[in-house]
Amino acid sequence: MSRPRTPSSPRSPQGARPRQTADGDKTDHHPGRERRELPRAGRANGHAGGGLLWLWGSHPVLAALNNPNRRCRRLLLTAEAMHTHGEAIAAMAQNRTLPQPEVVERDELDSLLPEGAVNQGIALAAEPLPAADISDLIEAARGREAAVIICLDQVTDPHNVGAVLRSAAAFGALGLVVPDRHAPDETGTLAKSASGALEALPLVRVTNLVRALEELKQNGFWIAGLAGDAPVTLAAAKLSGRIVLVLGSEGEGLRRLTREHCDHLVKLPQSDLVESLNVSNAAAVALYELIRR
Repeated sequence: MSRPRTPSSPRSPQGARPRQTADGDKTDHHPGRERRELPRAGRANGHAGGGLLWLWGSHPVLAALNNPNRRCRRLLLTAEAMHTHGEAIAAMAQNRTLPQPEVVERDELDSLLPEGAVNQGIALAAEPLPAADISDLIEAARGREAAVIICLDQVTDPHNVGAVLRSAAAFGALGLVVPDRHAPDETGTLAKSASGALEALPLVRVTNLVRALEELKQNGFWIAGLAGDAPVTLAAAKLSGRIVLVLGSEGEGLRRLTREHCDHLVKLPQSDLVESLNVSNAAAVALYELIRR
């Protein structure tokens, strides 16, 4: 089934003096350049001040450091994390300019991040990623007979969006589309849930979700909405070619206008023991079914 296509070890600079930290480790001190203190006022939401955001945890941070599109500004590690990840960071630094790692105490690191953030002793202050566009996904699909894009209709929990992004990357989707409003911003929480996938897969924000779906239709995609009351299962629908899989928010599901702009409404087979699946679990199961074909 197809639509007609339209063309469419970082090294210390000379003269640097080692500075003794509180835990006895040495880091480089650069004359005339004192260590910047970033504001702590944004702890609740993970903002690092100056338009920066905190990323934390080994997978999100190492993926960000390895992403040439991510501008990295300040890298903090505990002594234990430096021992574990120091060599990998040094290898990355050979290919691009990275901030000199700062070895800090665990409590200092924890104080900069949202309460309860599981950081594994590593955090990075970085700029948000450059905005991606629907046209980027259309270009990525060019020349492919089969491709999958995930679209979330007002899913607001950053843990769910991050988990969907991780599944989308794992199953080879081209990207994730979310509305500009009623969707979480790029944050450390979202990046942590995505476990590095935020750096690998485009997260596209659109002003009008229906208009974005129509643009994808015009470029050879079929739109399949996942709904519990759909007349047919995803497997029975036997979808093929270029597919946009649309999932709605938990509780509300797909909005009326979104449903009306779907070419197919499909569901996942499930027992009566639960009312519905978590949206990130549903996305993973549906992606597997589509990719399996």
